Amino acid sequence: MKAKRVEIERALDKPEGTRFFLLYGPDEGGSRGLLRRLAAAIGEGAERIDLSGADLKADPARLADEAAAISMFGDRRWVLVEQAGDESEPALAALVAAPVAGNPVAIVAGALKGGSKLLKTALAARTGLAFASYLPDAGEADRLVLELARAHGLVVRPDVARRIAEAAGGNRAIVDQELVKLALFVDASPEAPRPVDHDALDAVGAGAEGDLARLVDSVAGGDGAALEAEIARLKAEGKEGITLTRAVLRRMALLARLRAEVERGNSPASVVKSPAGRSVFFREQDAVARQLGRWRPPLIAKAISRLIAAEGQVMASGGPGIVAAEEELFAICRQAARLR
Repeated sequence: MKAKRVEIERALDKPEGTRFFLLYGPDEGGSRGLLRRLAAAIGEGAERIDLSGADLKADPARLADEAAAISMFGDRRWVLVEQAGDESEPALAALVAAPVAGNPVAIVAGALKGGSKLLKTALAARTGLAFASYLPDAGEADRLVLELARAHGLVVRPDVARRIAEAAGGNRAIVDQELVKLALFVDASPEAPRPVDHDALDAVGAGAEGDLARLVDSVAGGDGAALEAEIARLKAEGKEGITLTRAVLRRMALLARLRAEVERGNSPASVVKSPAGRSVFFREQDAVARQLGRWRPPLIAKAISRLIAAEGQVMASGGPGIVAAEEELFAICRQAARLR
């Protein structure tokens, strides 16, 4: 069934009785924020079964089997399906038809179209909930920053919140990442709140790409040679890994927000000069307008998802490190080149 935000939040906090949750939409950061609520409700000691859309395509019966399985040690279990699309629909249909399914299932998908088979099956089922996350408008984005800031122990003025929201393009995941940096910088926690001002933003680089602009434009514009040169230059300056992916994340989040205006029939050139594009630096307006004309919402959502995943790989112990970030930047750059 289709759920409202208050309904999905209530169900995620108390998942008993709900067979599955389909979290989809262009704001994957919002979907993952909801996913964290489910993880917290089930508990840290629970066993998590990770599956992908490809896994379910190869074995459609596996989802229902895992949902009904009992832990060998009696611990709580839950199932997470990532990178799901219509190839996962037979597996979801089997889960809906299964006689029992005691372990909750979370399915994370991107921007599903209205005709998606996966979405239709989820909406028709009375045993599960489907919720779409969209990038917030300017006012909602400001409120989002204030809400997340309180959770990190940050006291943020409205003008500071607006600056963070605009720099992050309203993307929940990017906002949260910037607030984590700020909380560490000012030594804030929910138990010991600290104020944040514009000087703190400048000090940690939150909301500013600075000399990363050429790197960002090379990725979003599909210029592989320029990207290679920028990575080498920035690496020599000690800037690599997450610093680079977050700069590109901010641009992709901006494109996601502004592309909604293009989808309403406005030209890219007019959008970047409109109130919606007020966060675009005037020297970057032409480049952003070109990128807006090429990048479509599903590809933007996919790029954001992959950049967030790359950050996780960079930070993972024993993982590929900064190589994962660079590989993802080149992959997105190649996608951009195909759009030209």
